[in-house]
Amino acid sequence: MSGPASGPAGDGPAAPGPSGPAGDGAPAAALGLPVTFRPLVTRVLLLSLAVALVVVLSTVAVLMPREGASPWSTGDRVTVVVTGVLIGAVLTLLARPRAVADAEGLTVVNLTVRRRLAWAEILGVNLRHGDAWVHLDLADGTTLAVMGIQPGIARQQALRDARRLRALAQELGEARGERTAGPHRDA
Repeated sequence: MSGPASGPAGDGPAAPGPSGPAGDGAPAAALGLPVTFRPLVTRVLLLSLAVALVVVLSTVAVLMPREGASPWSTGDRVTVVVTGVLIGAVLTLLARPRAVADAEGLTVVNLTVRRRLAWAEILGVNLRHGDAWVHLDLADGTTLAVMGIQPGIARQQALRDARRLRALAQELGEARGERTAGPHRDA
């Protein structure tokens, strides 16, 4: 469960649209910006699992016998701890995705890539049935995955976040008069 609050029916943004020209601060305040979209439940699960894994494997490494029929060497112990840390690092990387919207644009942080977009670059926000995450249609003809909005565990929250992001892209892109976008109605 991540992201911003939605309207009473959960269909759109709770805040009204921009009330002033671009650059005067009114649009950001009226839309409740900045806002961060991230899969909170997934993030909590991944980070909790990473910590638990490192703690358990470190404990195992410390408690294994130093003497007897099958003693553990220091190298064995270090290997178990390092393995736990590496797996924990991968789980932490998987918990990284987010999207941060502010008055100037959207910063998309995926697993290893961070990209900053102006609102005018975003022509559409799509979350179709079966998609793993939101996709942005960009002015250069490409698409960009927004892994910070993913319906896996919290589908209703992802739908609200996708609607909110679509509304922000439409309102802020059009308020600045920088683009005209065709309709994109998927989420």
